[in-house]
Amino acid sequence: MLSTQYVSRVTLRRDKVDSFDRYPFSLPAVRSLEQLELHPKVTFFVGENGSGKSTLLEAIAVSLGFNAEGGTKNFSFGTRRSHSELHEYLRVAKGYKQPRDGFFLRAESFFNVATEIERLDDGPGGPPIINSYGGVSLHEQSHGESFLALMTKRFGGQGIYILDEPEAALSPQRQLAVLSRIHDLVLDHSQFIIATHSPILMAYPDACIFQCSKDGVSEIAYEDTEHFRVTRDFLQDPKRMLAELMRR
Repeated sequence: MLSTQYVSRVTLRRDKVDSFDRYPFSLPAVRSLEQLELHPKVTFFVGENGSGKSTLLEAIAVSLGFNAEGGTKNFSFGTRRSHSELHEYLRVAKGYKQPRDGFFLRAESFFNVATEIERLDDGPGGPPIINSYGGVSLHEQSHGESFLALMTKRFGGQGIYILDEPEAALSPQRQLAVLSRIHDLVLDHSQFIIATHSPILMAYPDACIFQCSKDGVSEIAYEDTEHFRVTRDFLQDPKRMLAELMRR
C-alpha cells in the first residue's frame, strides 16, 4: 500500500561520504545516521545545542526544494550562505500525494524572510505577498506575533511544514495556541517536521520523537525526554531545585 504522507523516509547516502570526521558529517545526529522513518503527521527532533538536529532539519528542507533561510519554495533569496552540504547526501522518499502548501520556518532567519517579503512587495506585480500573512508587515509585529500570523494566516493546510525551534519567541500560552493550530492543520492532511526544545510542543499526541544525542539519532518516548523530566522535576519542587543550583 502506498503511503499518503508527503515525506516518509530520510536516508543518508553513507557510501557517498568521504569522511565522517568533517562537518557536517561529524555531528552526532549525522555521524551514525542511516535511515529515519518519519511520522505521517508530526515528527520531532530534540536534543542539546550542537547535536545536529537543526542541521538535519535544514538538509531535509533544502532537499525538498525550500530556501535554506526559510520561506516557501518560491523564495530564492540568500543573505549569507551558511547551510551545509548535507542535503546533497540525503535521499528523501516522498509519498505519491503532492502537498498543496509548504513552508520552512527557521527562527534565526525569519527576519530575513520578512525583509524579502517587503522587498518583493515594493516591486511591480500582483497582489501584495503580505496579504497571505494577514496584511500587516511582519516587521511591525513582535517576533511572537509574526510567528502566529505565519501559522494562522499563511499555513493553508494540506501541506508539509518544517519548523526549526518555532517556540523561540513564544510564551507558554502562545505555544499552546501553536499546538492547537498544528492539530487543526494535521486534521487538514498536513505533515509537520519540527526541531524543538519545548516540552509543550513535543507533547503533541501520537507524534514520533527522535532524540539527537552523542550516540546518534534514536526514537524516544515523550516522558523519557530530558525536556519533560527536567521541567517536571523543576515544577514539582522549584525551591529545592533552585537551592541545588545556587549552592556554593
